[in-house]
Amino acid sequence: MATTQPNQPFLSDIQEIRRRARQHMERGAVTEGYKADLETVLRVLNEALATELVCVLRYKRHQFMAYGLNAQSVAQEFAEHAAEEQTHADQIAGRITQLGGQPNFSPEGMLTRSHSEYVEGETLVDMIKEDLVAERIAIESYSEIIRYLGHDDSTSRRLMEEILAKEEEHAEDMRTLIERLAQKGL
Repeated sequence: MATTQPNQPFLSDIQEIRRRARQHMERGAVTEGYKADLETVLRVLNEALATELVCVLRYKRHQFMAYGLNAQSVAQEFAEHAAEEQTHADQIAGRITQLGGQPNFSPEGMLTRSHSEYVEGETLVDMIKEDLVAERIAIESYSEIIRYLGHDDSTSRRLMEEILAKEEEHAEDMRTLIERLAQKGL
């Protein structure tokens, strides 16, 4: 077990930290202490951004294509999830720029950057199932991103952990909707 000296400061050399902070100011939040591979982090965050944008588009389509007796409440759920996915996209884009990168909003290649797919679904149950599959893909890939980031980029890791928690909630919502519709014989 390590022990500290009674008068030893927490930061070993505050003057050195101050000096380094003045160097490379054009890097913004990326300081000498940033341990992650920045290029990889920016690529992975842009993939997560594409994933969120594809989810927004799929949920919005499902919102407007939902029909039938149970469609209104399900369409409202789709709309809520689309708005939350858009918030995730905005948060990820903000983090990309904070790290000095450029968020890739280009529709060209978005589906190849995205971890989830854009599957429309024919029936209300098909739509819900496709959204559940997409949420499960996001959960698995975001968990992997979180493990990759570890302690090397704790800010991006925490952001992805917050988004992961919401994706897990979305998956549970979709599972519950499927069960509810199955009980009604749909």
